[in-house]
Amino acid sequence: MPSEPSKQLETFPNPNPERDFLIRMKMPEFTCLCPKTGQPDFATLHLDYIADQTCVELKSLKLYLWSFRDEGAFHEAVTNRILGDLAAATAPRFMRLTAEFYVRGGIYTSIVAEHRADGWQPAPAVDLPPASFQQ
Repeated sequence: MPSEPSKQLETFPNPNPERDFLIRMKMPEFTCLCPKTGQPDFATLHLDYIADQTCVELKSLKLYLWSFRDEGAFHEAVTNRILGDLAAATAPRFMRLTAEFYVRGGIYTSIVAEHRADGWQPAPAVDLPPASFQQ
């Protein structure tokens, strides 16, 4: 097998650290195990972050997420652990991780966890009208 799961997150230099820009990722294949039953839990993870000096490297992120496949974890704990590990590795200005766990016993669970660098404030939002391409 060419790759194996890993807890090692790699980074690379932010190509534009002078600017706040949003990096958005959707990871629809996250799995871990229910710590009570041992059955698999499936989730789609949504990561939004504004990098400071470094960005997370995608292959290492994929291998990192894979490392949870055989671990038992409550949804709340695993979401916060992943956010904590990503924030520690990249030291972002802002990071939000949303974990949307698939239905189990008729219950969907969504966990949202955030990290903000000390003193960081987002720029004011710019409200633009919808684009119109009609003539």
